[in-house]
Amino acid sequence: MRSALLSLGSILLTFAVVGNAYYQKKQFYPSVVYITKSNPSMGVMYIQAFVLVLLMGKLMRKIFFGQLRAAETEHLIERSWYAVTETCLAFTVFRDDFSPKFVALFTLLLFLKCFHWLAEDRVDYMERSPVISWLFHVRVSSLLVLLGIMDYFFVSHAYHSTLTKGASVQLVFGFEYAILLSIVINIFMKYILHSYDLQSENPWENKAVFLLYSELVMGLFKVVLYLLFMTIMIKIHTFPLFAIRPMYLSLRAFKKAVNDVIMSRRAIRNMNTLYPDATAEELATVDNVCIICREEMSGTGSSKKLPCNHIFHASCLRSWFQRQQTCPTCRMDVLRAPAPTPVQNIPNIPPVGVPGSPPPPPQPQAPVLPNWPGMGPGFVPGAFPGMFPFIIPPVAPQPPVLNADQPVAQQNATQPQQQAGPTGGRATGSEGSAASATPSASQNQQGPNAAPMLMPPFPMPFVN
Repeated sequence: MRSALLSLGSILLTFAVVGNAYYQKKQFYPSVVYITKSNPSMGVMYIQAFVLVLLMGKLMRKIFFGQLRAAETEHLIERSWYAVTETCLAFTVFRDDFSPKFVALFTLLLFLKCFHWLAEDRVDYMERSPVISWLFHVRVSSLLVLLGIMDYFFVSHAYHSTLTKGASVQLVFGFEYAILLSIVINIFMKYILHSYDLQSENPWENKAVFLLYSELVMGLFKVVLYLLFMTIMIKIHTFPLFAIRPMYLSLRAFKKAVNDVIMSRRAIRNMNTLYPDATAEELATVDNVCIICREEMSGTGSSKKLPCNHIFHASCLRSWFQRQQTCPTCRMDVLRAPAPTPVQNIPNIPPVGVPGSPPPPPQPQAPVLPNWPGMGPGFVPGAFPGMFPFIIPPVAPQPPVLNADQPVAQQNATQPQQQAGPTGGRATGSEGSAASATPSASQNQQGPNAAPMLMPPFPMPFVN
């Protein structure tokens, strides 16, 4: 309904503009000149041309595709917005060549791009569709032939125009249609492979290999084309800003194709060398139906067991690993599966305390820091090179060192005598006796969390 109203409105506006021009000029050629010189009249003509392009697109969609699927419509709208943005950037680059012919050429390019995208999605749908009718084959084959002929014609026209008239905007159209021609070739290869797979009674094992390498070759071809286009445009005109995004997408697709080839070959090599064959006993304990092909498995060496203990046909796994390197059931990455760790022989060590058991290892003891004569208990050798040599951190009192050869009872008897010696004796005679008695008393008064002491770096003989 909206398309009909839009078409009717544009047709009425076009008739009004043409009638007004003919009413004022009374002749055909002056009326055409009047319309081309009037900006409102040209705006109406552009709207009418846009409506005609939409109507032509709907007609071709009905002929070659019928009803579009939701995914195809979504992809078409998403890609069209990016294509319109790139076209607007191209208008800014070639603003000196801006003319109605230039706008018409870019509109035709966008129109053909839409049908290339739809053809690619429709051919990819062949692999997921259970039934393919003869009408589908007629539509797809005729569309690919038509698109290939038009792409080749525009590439040839741009080539001859560049040779005769020099570098112009036709260079851009030539490279764009060359990219579209490569897309048509890639779609046609996919169509041939899918058609051959549908005609065969059993699933074709090597189809994924051909698809993978065809993507790799065509991706390399597009990357080379974009690099060549960028080099020529920078040399003869300016930097093509509108070609940055498609060139980046081509480089990313080519990198993904190379990575897929490497990873698939590694996964298939691991399957052939590392993964064991499933036995009849293992198949009897689990469901012996391969979820890839939905057929029963037998224990004759045709099935493989993945590190996640899931079992599939070896041929099905080979085709699956060509596209993704994960388990079809649990999605575990087979290339990052943990390797089985070897079991180490741990010797039997008898517990401590049992007759015949080895003695426990000696425990490390803290070093004993002696107190120098005339220094307090907080003195630590090596503290003077610091920033503040007068502040010395305290040292916690250390336990007495016990002799391992002395009996425990004798050690317990000698400890009170050692503790009573410095505290019970009299401080007679010399300063050394007083100095030796002072540290023990300081150790009993100070704890491990005592504040640091202020020690001068010179002797103090006047202190009693």
